[in-house]
Amino acid sequence: MTIVFKVSDNVKEKMIKYYADLRRDKTPPYAVFQATEADTIITLYESGKVMFQGISADVDANIWIDLERKLNNRIIDIKTGKEKGKEKKETISKYRRFDKYNTIGSDEVGTGDYFGPIVVTATFVSRDDIAFLDELKVTDSKKITDDAIKNMAPKIMEKIPYSSYILNNTDYNKFHNESINMNKIKAILHNKVLLNMVNKNLPYEKIVVDQFTPPTKYYEYLSDVKDKVINITFTPKAEEQCLSVACASIISRYIFLKTINDISNELGIDIPKGAGTTVDEVAKKLVQEKGFDILNKYAKLNFKNTDKIKF
Repeated sequence: MTIVFKVSDNVKEKMIKYYADLRRDKTPPYAVFQATEADTIITLYESGKVMFQGISADVDANIWIDLERKLNNRIIDIKTGKEKGKEKKETISKYRRFDKYNTIGSDEVGTGDYFGPIVVTATFVSRDDIAFLDELKVTDSKKITDDAIKNMAPKIMEKIPYSSYILNNTDYNKFHNESINMNKIKAILHNKVLLNMVNKNLPYEKIVVDQFTPPTKYYEYLSDVKDKVINITFTPKAEEQCLSVACASIISRYIFLKTINDISNELGIDIPKGAGTTVDEVAKKLVQEKGFDILNKYAKLNFKNTDKIKF
């Protein structure tokens, strides 16, 4: 069985996170990744099309088709892969799973972008902050425009305690040269900002992290770390269920956008986000003008984009 359909950018980013530990070593041409889960082979292409092949292809595809419906109000026909039209929007409850707790939450951005750093942030949100954040219409940063984030984030940062860490590309590339994969990098950085928040002695009741890898694997990645935060609640779609995670995603995105703007000014060229064909074109131009080594400072060299630039 083969099922093919086009995914939205926010779902594409979640796919990249979800299948990070399941990827095959070899990737087909023009694919972001190819992964295997149980009996299904999943291939995500740069165009945004995703292909599910195997006995259980319909089961795996339906997970993402349902997510498209919930996040983007898209109704995709699993047989044809075509969009059937918009579904009548349901009223969304303001209630979030973690609203009854004071929480510390963390989230990251930049892991799917060829240019720019990885930014990880942790924030502390108390029950008393909920009305203020609801008035700002705080939610998952992937559902907010960049312009809105630039307006919203400074207001959050002024009121909400937070800790951010920016991993520049030089250090990122050094990690990968030492065979440290993306999820281990993320685990180390999440632990770093969470530890900073815990050490502030804030009156938190729960620590929440958007699950990007199974909890056992997360702690395995931290086996060599001396001080680690261990009392974590890992949950999918945490940005929608926990305001501290949502605030962390917005602040991280804001810092990432500022950094991309700074890089654009430094290089004298508009640096695109993501990892598509526009990114390849800009990277090739930079290499032609400044040499290949310039990418070590500004790009994540383990991405497939690098292979395209070399040739």
